[in-house]
Amino acid sequence: MTLGPEDHAREAGGRSYVYPVVSRRAQGVSVGINLNPNNACNWRCIYCQVPGLVRGKPPPIELARMEDELRGLLREIAQGDWLARHAPEGARRLNDVAFSGNGEPTSAPQFAEAVERARAVLAELELLGRIRLVLITNGSLVHQREVKRGLRALATANGEVWFKLDSATEEGMRAINDVAPGLERVRTNLRLACELAHTWIQTCVFARKGAPPSAEEQEALLAFLRAHLREGPPPRGLLLYGLARPSHQPEAPELARLPVAWLESFAARIRALGLETRVFP
Repeated sequence: MTLGPEDHAREAGGRSYVYPVVSRRAQGVSVGINLNPNNACNWRCIYCQVPGLVRGKPPPIELARMEDELRGLLREIAQGDWLARHAPEGARRLNDVAFSGNGEPTSAPQFAEAVERARAVLAELELLGRIRLVLITNGSLVHQREVKRGLRALATANGEVWFKLDSATEEGMRAINDVAPGLERVRTNLRLACELAHTWIQTCVFARKGAPPSAEEQEALLAFLRAHLREGPPPRGLLLYGLARPSHQPEAPELARLPVAWLESFAARIRALGLETRVFP
């Protein structure tokens, strides 16, 4: 089986918590850690590709099993011919280990310990500092004590936070993420993430009912970023990406990919703020 960016199946290899993917944003092979095997999340983004997504929290994590699965897969990739057999040409490199999966990873009560165990596995296999440890998060729980502990552990492992910011308006967040956390909470948690670890903002853009994000939505996001850069600490940059895999949410028929030219044009406006912006159509 050859992996591709259109298929991020969590069950690849028959493991419970760990799965390999070819990631557009990682630009290579990413080993995912799924702390939400029950498909539960505290948000419901309308572009989410998880089938059977439910609102809620993950079950207790079998940390020893997660650790064993991670160790085994990393050994196959780093020490065997796994990349030649499963990764397409141009993506045959191990880029990172990413806490992602089928829901918000920081909602797992054992999140901080899971990060510490992943860090220990990387050190054991002499991969610590050679590949990144990434947290892909909606950022909603960054202020919690155990999540902050996890981010501190992440920072000691060549780690990065990818912090979701799909909209900078209350209406936009309700329409895209099906939540209303309050923009002040988003601002506070983004600042905190940037203080604790290297942080990238990740923004998903798409057409809905044939229309791209409105001019008002675009201006609100630029204003949010401008204010954050003024107040600091700054993020490493922004990952601007489109739809790669089909949504499994009821709104799926309304969604479509935007032209690359649209993404590049909007990225140029973000770069004009002084923020590095990478585009992944």
